[in-house]
Amino acid sequence: MLALQPVDTAVTAFRPDPITQDEAAAMFRAVLNLFGKWELTDEQAATLLDMPVRSYRRWKAEGPGRVSRDGRARLSNLMGIHKALRIIFSEATRGYAWIRSANDAFGGSSALDVMLGGELTDIMGVRRYLDAERGGW
Repeated sequence: MLALQPVDTAVTAFRPDPITQDEAAAMFRAVLNLFGKWELTDEQAATLLDMPVRSYRRWKAEGPGRVSRDGRARLSNLMGIHKALRIIFSEATRGYAWIRSANDAFGGSSALDVMLGGELTDIMGVRRYLDAERGGW
């Protein structure tokens, strides 16, 4: 007979952030390069990162300040999108172009159009779609 194991329901007092500030700074630098490949304007980049354009330009020139939890999640999902596209497309330029291409999965809009909705969930939706397409989870 299978014995049931007790479930630990104790609330942990502290859970460290899964992404450190140093990791966030490295992801920000990588995302800057990615935005260049996607040919984004500063306004579009700022929208994806949910920050004022002035702040984005300062971070771009001087490096990021403290990155919020939401900001770290945005950076992580943008890197996940990049990774999925590199897996799906053997030619990198095709992946960069895909971001701007109309897509039936998004009602004829491009992935960029969807992400420019400005919400973290917009970026996450594109990532989930790509992860499903490439067979990831």
